[in-house]
Amino acid sequence: MKVLVPVKRVIDYNVKVRVKADGSGVDLANVKMSMNPFDEIAVEEAIRLKEAGKAEEIVAVSIGVKQSQETLRTALAMGADRAILVVAADDVHTDIEPLAVAKILKAVIDEEQPGLVLAGKQAIDNDMNATGQMLAALTGWSQGTFASELDIDGDHATVTREVDGGLQTIKIKMPAIVTVDLRLNEPRYASLPNIMKAKKKPLDEKTAADYGVDTAPRLTVVSTAEPAARAAGVMVADVAELVAKLKDEAGVI
Repeated sequence: MKVLVPVKRVIDYNVKVRVKADGSGVDLANVKMSMNPFDEIAVEEAIRLKEAGKAEEIVAVSIGVKQSQETLRTALAMGADRAILVVAADDVHTDIEPLAVAKILKAVIDEEQPGLVLAGKQAIDNDMNATGQMLAALTGWSQGTFASELDIDGDHATVTREVDGGLQTIKIKMPAIVTVDLRLNEPRYASLPNIMKAKKKPLDEKTAADYGVDTAPRLTVVSTAEPAARAAGVMVADVAELVAKLKDEAGVI
């Protein structure tokens, strides 16, 4: 079975995000970028499936700017076999919308014919949480979202999903789209020898036009602003005063 893993280049999760002074977007100048954490988990799960003998090949794919090569090399260093970069933007501030990403991934699927697509449930930059579901709709494949456990058995997959009420376990038919959650696994660190080997692994570069997909944005960002500063706390003398403030001022009880 071939496993396709989409990965996205985002601001590193350890970096404090800064908004541009004019409110037009997020400042990316001299900012450390890395692979979306949920996508790292998806890559790790694909590697574990290969180690378990349930997958033969892992193909990482990224859609965006040329700099996404770095993200793909990270996936290759972790253990992916080859990578595909679909250049769909020239400006690092341009975010390809989920529908366009899903359409390109659908074209890649038609070309690669994988048996499973493992993707992060969402990207930490826009938090759309839509690409996996849109891709399932375009392909007509089964889908299992927010996966915290995954077991492949022949032509079926058992997915344990994290839902509002707890956990839900479903059985879906392969091929399938599975989006992963934080508790699925702990991604490995790429060793130095594997980082060196990743430089020699194949990385094909294509464009959105090669797949006949229009990536023109359908959404317009009106403004970007940082969250309001948290108000200072208030000291109370006793429990009675605390209860009174929660009831009369905060209105929470």
